[in-house]
Amino acid sequence: MRNILVENPSGTAVMEVAPNKDLRGHKLLMLVPWDPPAGYIDDLHKTFPGLEVVHANWDTWQEKTLPSHIGDEDWKTVTILLTGPKFPTKEAAPNLQLVQLQSAGANYILNNPLFTDTNISFCTANGVHPPQITEWIICTYLAFQHRIPRFLDNMKEHKWEHSWDDSDTQDAVNQRVGIFGYGSIGRQVARVAKAIGMDVYAYTNRPRPTPESRRDHSYIVPGLGDPDGTIPSKWFSGTEPEEITEFLSADLDLLVLAVPLTPQTQGLISKPQFQTLKGKGTFVVNIGRGPVINTDDLVTALNEEWIRGAALDVTDPEPLPKEHPLWDAKNIIITPHVSGNSNGYNHRLLDILKINLRRLSEGKEFLNRVSRKRGY
Repeated sequence: MRNILVENPSGTAVMEVAPNKDLRGHKLLMLVPWDPPAGYIDDLHKTFPGLEVVHANWDTWQEKTLPSHIGDEDWKTVTILLTGPKFPTKEAAPNLQLVQLQSAGANYILNNPLFTDTNISFCTANGVHPPQITEWIICTYLAFQHRIPRFLDNMKEHKWEHSWDDSDTQDAVNQRVGIFGYGSIGRQVARVAKAIGMDVYAYTNRPRPTPESRRDHSYIVPGLGDPDGTIPSKWFSGTEPEEITEFLSADLDLLVLAVPLTPQTQGLISKPQFQTLKGKGTFVVNIGRGPVINTDDLVTALNEEWIRGAALDVTDPEPLPKEHPLWDAKNIIITPHVSGNSNGYNHRLLDILKINLRRLSEGKEFLNRVSRKRGY
């Protein structure tokens, strides 16, 4: 098996492996807290006759260590690993070539020597979340617009509070959503928002001036998302404060934060940005990571009514302490990091894994590979 280092368009050195149709000599270790669907491993053996597959039912999100029954000699022969946030050392797994993460986010690998000090390819599960997270985003926004939380409280009190004003609700038609981070989740949000009559603005950190640059090359559930990048009526880009301000000043009724947590995005939305949104009274949704928003400034923005409201599935800190003032801020909807939950999650994750196994067998670039330059 001949390995060479090449430079990809992002400027990151990656390991290119000569084609190996049967994946002979490769060993896949699946560290997941559930059993693969019936027939999945048999199908892998049929597709890649040379591939050895080992499944260990282990929750790397809950357990503090790797499973003890996977011994030193086992790790030495693992070349492909499906895992969450727990990893072997680079010394323990000298033949590792591909790590398929269970999550779409990769912030927990960025300082791990297995990532920083090797050329091992790390791939995310980007694309498993768009259907369910989009439903959560649109659900919470429409719930706020239609005052559903208030009516649910009234229901608990057996209270009928009828409004005689037929124009007291703002529907979604001609509302404008700004999607900060036009990745796989953002593109599905755009699709659904457009379907209910909203105008869509997209923001990316790098310019996307051409049709080709706007295409989505990540995993896409068939029939969903915005594969060609044609839904937004306007695109914004950049990393400078003035470029972000231009986007936030674009009369956004709804701002969706769908960016990964990196050193550049920590505290991205703070007091100056909330004050920019003040003119329109934007509703803010965060499904990325809690620290993307400065929590103290968010509490102020809500209570001072700089923004119309907010829906958060992620917070900083997380879990949010019982006595934290964010719970009692005005016009807030908070859920405990559950928007990504779906009975289709594992199926889509294993689909991505199989795609990357096929690409490994063909010597092609991996799907959803994490850039060491960008950190996602």
